[in-house]
Amino acid sequence: MADTPPVKARKAQQSARSLAAEPPPPASAPAPLASEPGGDDPAFDEASDLTPVVASNLKRFRAERGLSLERLAKASGVSRAMLGQIELGQSTPTINVLWKIARALGVPFSALMSQAASPVTTVMQSAHARILRSKNGEFSSRALFPMDRPRNVEFYELRLAPRSVEHADAHAPGTAENLIVTEGSVEITVAGERRVLETGDAILFEADSPHSYRNLGGAEAVMYLVMTYGSRG
Repeated sequence: MADTPPVKARKAQQSARSLAAEPPPPASAPAPLASEPGGDDPAFDEASDLTPVVASNLKRFRAERGLSLERLAKASGVSRAMLGQIELGQSTPTINVLWKIARALGVPFSALMSQAASPVTTVMQSAHARILRSKNGEFSSRALFPMDRPRNVEFYELRLAPRSVEHADAHAPGTAENLIVTEGSVEITVAGERRVLETGDAILFEADSPHSYRNLGGAEAVMYLVMTYGSRG
């Protein structure tokens, strides 16, 4: 049987009172911004841990390139004061500053933030050696260092065929060669001045002028060379 009008009115009033008694649903809290400083973003929690890593890498890369803070500041557009604070671990650089420094140093962005195991050990197997040879094949040079980035000091093994000579052009100003003969007898000529080295003898000379190596014996001569470059900045 259908409700009469008075009954319908009473039911409507009861429903209205029931809805009024129910508390409104709680407003949903706004989701935190992923990039909000000071939040739970791991990047902010780990920034202090990166500070000494960046400091050590920056100092190492700058020293390997012979760059002063002033020269790096000019090349990167980052102030000398800021670079000094970063190297001392007193400041954590922004991403923008890191990019500027990385470009000026010629290294990948990640290189400034990479933490290598200590001590760093690199094995250069003889079977995979990078050997450069003269056009006639009588002179060879093998790099005894990783060729992963520019360095201010390089180490080579040199081999010279019997009775042959290798002429070298002048290197950049400030370049020095420190060489030891381990097999044979070699004559070194620097700017017209000749020096004869027997097995075990060593020599240090400025290599920013033309120089040559001459094997005086009837067997292959072997030498080891440490080449040091001047400032590249």
